[in-house]
Amino acid sequence: MGSEAPKNVVIHVTGFKKFNVFATNPTETLVSNLKSYVEKTGLPPGVSLGSCTILETAGDGALDTLKKVLEASVSSENKSGTTEVVWLHMGLNGGASKFAIERQAVNEATFSCPDELGWQPKRLPIVADDGEITRIREVFIVLFLAYLP
Repeated sequence: MGSEAPKNVVIHVTGFKKFNVFATNPTETLVSNLKSYVEKTGLPPGVSLGSCTILETAGDGALDTLKKVLEASVSSENKSGTTEVVWLHMGLNGGASKFAIERQAVNEATFSCPDELGWQPKRLPIVADDGEITRIREVFIVLFLAYLP
């Protein structure tokens, strides 16, 4: 105990392009500017920013890009087990008045309006190989907030 090497953390971030009535998606702006922000402000020791990717706001249209980003990160991550990988996806809720962190996801695609490629699924699995639409994934989230001078 106590002799384990400290873990490094690599954070990969995704966001969406424009969608429906939002000509500019705030997540696209955030993700597009994140690398330059991190270069200016820095991150805590052992934490690094991996990829920052803007995805097509389309269910099927985003999959190829997402798969390429995932595969690239897996092949480049440290295989020795000393690196933790965090995936952060930023979505958009047009009716929200503040940021929210979702702790649970369901394998269901139901769009209230068509995506940018015209797809409007109703109660379909997002990933067919991941189980039925009732499949729930939950995460445990610990946030560390620090004052940056």
